Amino acid sequence: MADKANISSVDALEEFRANLIVYVSKARPAIEEVSSEIQRTRSWIQNDQRVHWEAQLRKRNLVLEQAKQALSSARIAVFQKDATLEQMAVQRAKRAVEEAEAKLKIIKIWNRDFDAKVEPLARQLERLHTFLSHDIVQAGAYLARAITTLQAYADLTAPTLASPELPVKSPEQTDESPAAPEGAPGPASIQAGDAP
Repeated sequence: MADKANISSVDALEEFRANLIVYVSKARPAIEEVSSEIQRTRSWIQNDQRVHWEAQLRKRNLVLEQAKQALSSARIAVFQKDATLEQMAVQRAKRAVEEAEAKLKIIKIWNRDFDAKVEPLARQLERLHTFLSHDIVQAGAYLARAITTLQAYADLTAPTLASPELPVKSPEQTDESPAAPEGAPGPASIQAGDAP
């Protein structure tokens, strides 16, 4: 038997624990950033983009109305022979209004479908965050205790084997005859004539 326990994996456990701590320190902020990005995207769709495209639609409708009035005025005017520029302006304003309406329609669809599509993934992300915040932290603490225990075990010296002194049996004592109690006559002291 060796004088010392042969434990060679304590350093590997310490390295694994250190890598685990580094992983958690990088993964948790990344997951928290993704959760924040989900909230920002939801707010962007529900508030910013909706408000922006509703304002754009009003503004573009106003431009379209002005272009239509300019075209109507050009047709009525006696001195204006060609209203091509005004017609092009009306067409351009109509396309801008149609674009704003299409964007607003897409925003409404995104707003309606965002939670249904993102929520299952967000729940998985939350479970991963809980796993990293709770379970992996406990695993790191368990590894620290295991490393301490193994290191203490590796530092122990094995006891040396010394042969214990066994009582020596006399030739008269055998395994078949029990030893006589102290002070009692042994089998050699009983003579044939002393028998009762």
